[in-house]
Amino acid sequence: MCGIVGYVGKAKAAPIIIDGLKRLEYRGYDSAGIAVLHQGSFHVAKEVGRVAAVQHTLASSPLEGTRGIGHTRWATHGGVTRENAHPHLSSDGKIALIHNGVIENYAAIKKFLLTKGYTFASETDTEVLCNLVAYHFEKEPAPADGGSRLLDAVRKTLLHVQGTYGICVLGLDCPDELVAARQGSPLILGVGPDELVVASDVAALVSRTQNVVYLKDGELVAISGNTFQITNRDDVGVDPVIDQVTWKVEDSELGDFEHYMLKEIFEQPVALENAMRGRFSADESTANFGGLNLTPNELRGMGRFMFCACGTALHAGMVTEHLIERFARVPVECDHASEFRYRNSPLFTNTLFFVVSQSGETIDTLAAMREAQRKGFKVLAINNVVGSTIAREADGGIYQHVGPEIGVASTKAFTSQLLIGAMLALYLGRMRDMSVRDGTEYVAALKQAPDLVREALEQAPQIEEIAQRYARYEDMLFLGRLELFPIALEGALKLKEISYIHAEAYPAAEMKHGPIALINPECPSVFLVPQNEIFNKVISSMQEIKARGGPIIAITTAGAELPEGLADEVITIPACHEAVLPIVATIPMQLLSYYIAVARGCDVDKPRNLAKSVTVE
Repeated sequence: MCGIVGYVGKAKAAPIIIDGLKRLEYRGYDSAGIAVLHQGSFHVAKEVGRVAAVQHTLASSPLEGTRGIGHTRWATHGGVTRENAHPHLSSDGKIALIHNGVIENYAAIKKFLLTKGYTFASETDTEVLCNLVAYHFEKEPAPADGGSRLLDAVRKTLLHVQGTYGICVLGLDCPDELVAARQGSPLILGVGPDELVVASDVAALVSRTQNVVYLKDGELVAISGNTFQITNRDDVGVDPVIDQVTWKVEDSELGDFEHYMLKEIFEQPVALENAMRGRFSADESTANFGGLNLTPNELRGMGRFMFCACGTALHAGMVTEHLIERFARVPVECDHASEFRYRNSPLFTNTLFFVVSQSGETIDTLAAMREAQRKGFKVLAINNVVGSTIAREADGGIYQHVGPEIGVASTKAFTSQLLIGAMLALYLGRMRDMSVRDGTEYVAALKQAPDLVREALEQAPQIEEIAQRYARYEDMLFLGRLELFPIALEGALKLKEISYIHAEAYPAAEMKHGPIALINPECPSVFLVPQNEIFNKVISSMQEIKARGGPIIAITTAGAELPEGLADEVITIPACHEAVLPIVATIPMQLLSYYIAVARGCDVDKPRNLAKSVTVE
């Protein structure tokens, strides 16, 4: 979850590290810090709060030096205090370390180190790791072959560690070196002409270089001057594979928008176009996916599909479940990735797994994928980050191609996942009994999605006015049916994430089975009520709410006729194909949550207690 940056080069390290941390702040913003090695000493600046607080400190006390490490924290072990902020120094002052992840056996290691005279100033598992490196460094003789004493100390330390980590380490007695390692937490090496940068996300690297090496689990990189060497945990050399980052730093700039979330909401038409580009057959009757690594015959032989994901991505999987069952007539199951590997659920042998993760680093989803593969199942990935761990380890997959998403609350990544799910349902349906004619109509509908979203975005001023009226409420319900029930879940999640309003979602017909007890004039309900075969059923649920004094916001499709006075607010979206409807219906949900959060004075891009990429259990 945390963001880490390490720098070795010819330029001053501090400004480069601070710039990288600001670009990684969506990964955690409880506290931040930086350590620079200069003239035989570590110079450290740490503050509670945002990276800007450290930047302010450095404005009056600049740090010199061309080697350094920096960190922006999402707290796990220990409260949000300056003492718990990274970087941590060993109690002998010789090692500086930053860490993303969780050391599960830190208590036993700490107990051991206390017997060796090491002391602790924080409550963190990271300081324990730092002191353990110092312990092994002191025991480690200088390598006779001219190797790295610091690297050897880090490698021996990690043999005793249980848990996940992405770390960067500096040693006072090794002023030209930096060592980094990963296990379960992402770590990327940026290779520039005169500098090397290590970070937990390419967002921190693209302002310096487009050339990157994605480290794998169990790998360590030792940087010395302008050179680097990668080895595995057995001290066997690894030949680096240098990839090119396909987007530029300008893609992650805020531009004229007030928040990244609003920017990314309005980027959705282009994001959808990018997700579709080149993925339809020549006769435009089906979808094409180049990276599935399964033949049509193998796909036809699958009797069941399983989607594992977390949060917003799981909601996308639930919509995909509905569409695949509707158009391909194949059973689909969705599961929380965080629960899957801890259950012993029976699995059919001809099941194909899909994992969905924008970042490709979500630890629960990664663990679910590995568990499915361990049991002999093929796993395909839907994700947005080329070179991510899930993308590399999956048996095949589909990239979203929506560019960097900075806002913690997912928007354009979610709607692109919905689009890819709809295309997948088409692809599988055409393999079975969907006709050419139906496929052609389906493709035409999907190709309209970007323009339909543009039309829905035109409702933003009206939705902002509605948000002003509803920002005072502390409870809200979201209700939908069929493929729109997961969209109701997503609407409730967005509102919770960024406005801190308690929100719940239910299938509309489930209200009378318990949740209707919550209805009162202080609990508004948001209804998704498109003109379809169960339109009147949803209207009946709305009548039940209205009869009990609950305010109603209705999101409906053009041409639908709601009973007069039934809804207090009406937001109209374009009528469209049922495969596209979840995408279009998502837009007013996103805008409503965004404008309510702004009206309540919330930090939309950095909501409390959250981080963009969940890389710890």
